[in-house]
Amino acid sequence: MASTYRAAVCTALTGPDSIRVEDIEAPPLKAGEVRIAVKAAGLNFPDLLMTYGKYQFRPDPPFIPGLEVAGTVIEIGEAVTGLSLGDRVMGGSKGNGFAEQIVLPETAIRSLPAALSFAEGACWHGAAITAWHALNDKAALHEGESILILGASGGVGMAAVKLAKHRGARIIATGSSDKKRKAIEDAGADHSLDPADPELAAKVKALTDSKGVDVVFDPVGGDLAITATRSISWGGRYLIVGFASGDIPSFPANHALIKGYSLIGLRAGESARRDPELAKRSEQALRSLAEQGVMRPHISHSFALDDAADALRVLEQRAVIGRAVIEMTL
Repeated sequence: MASTYRAAVCTALTGPDSIRVEDIEAPPLKAGEVRIAVKAAGLNFPDLLMTYGKYQFRPDPPFIPGLEVAGTVIEIGEAVTGLSLGDRVMGGSKGNGFAEQIVLPETAIRSLPAALSFAEGACWHGAAITAWHALNDKAALHEGESILILGASGGVGMAAVKLAKHRGARIIATGSSDKKRKAIEDAGADHSLDPADPELAAKVKALTDSKGVDVVFDPVGGDLAITATRSISWGGRYLIVGFASGDIPSFPANHALIKGYSLIGLRAGESARRDPELAKRSEQALRSLAEQGVMRPHISHSFALDDAADALRVLEQRAVIGRAVIEMTL
């Protein structure tokens, strides 16, 4: 095994321009750790935010971005019992994924379902667990219900579209361009709308026979969130998934009271940490869904490690539909 490996390093908190591909010394393994030869790394918006120092986890430069990876096990530390050399795996951490190697604790690693490629595995679990926790554990979405999915062309939004389709829901989704709306409909949405349309709420109402949607899935926030509350049904469920717009909305409490809807916040990772039994059930459900091909990622862009800065720029330009990945073999 080589004593060094290549990695895309953030050298200053100035965004993608600070990324440099450098040789890194391979650290020795501690007990319970596993070394993975990374085949693909998924890009996430927090990766971009971290290069500006704007994410809640704020590492000091130099650091290696990359929250999700897939690859093969090449070294196993003491006390590791559930993995073998050569295993196809996927895993996550707070960084270090944009590299030819990564060291992770065994607890952060999952076997890669046979139905998924390395590229798919590198960007499947985070979005899939968020969509599953939202639609299953929080909203209990069932067949025949209607759902409005905001930001549906993003990785989490696309996963929500595919899961809602699998569960037999009627899906209305938003995308900011014709290309994005086509991809959303190809993923399973029954209707796609422009989030900037001033008649958005009225059009959602018209598509639901004036009732409004039973569930809103919102990873966007901002002004669009307030618009979406005007399209929710009596007794509906509003899922607060995130704030990709950068703006945290202030929901009118009197409106929620009058329409009897629930505002439901969710954090899939934290819920799993606080409830091990929930985590176990979720992982079993996700593995079954992966084998069925449900929520298989739509990957619009693939980059080589040397082009990691360009990958982050494309993410910043909101050009990605679904997910983007860095593949080490390109």
